[in-house]
Amino acid sequence: MKNYIQLFLIICFTALLLFASMALPYRGDVDNQMNQETSITGTEVPGNYYVQEAYHDAHTNNMVTVVLGDYRSIDTLGEQIVIFTAGMICFLLLRKHREDE
Repeated sequence: MKNYIQLFLIICFTALLLFASMALPYRGDVDNQMNQETSITGTEVPGNYYVQEAYHDAHTNNMVTVVLGDYRSIDTLGEQIVIFTAGMICFLLLRKHREDE
């Protein structure tokens, strides 16, 4: 019975993720707001700065490394702590207990 509940929850979660991904914009669409140089409010989008100035700021060819390591290092550290905490919680919840304990 427990395995059926877990399988049902996995199927429901997968269906939820697939449903949510259907609303995402097409990747690479130039008309997408994410690819515009100004936001809806008229402010400059920081992603364009990253693309244009990443090499000049960090002198590294890998722009992803520059963005994660230099521009967003504190934010990335926070995200990694959240992901690590979620992983530890999943590990603790899903570990098997011995029968004699």
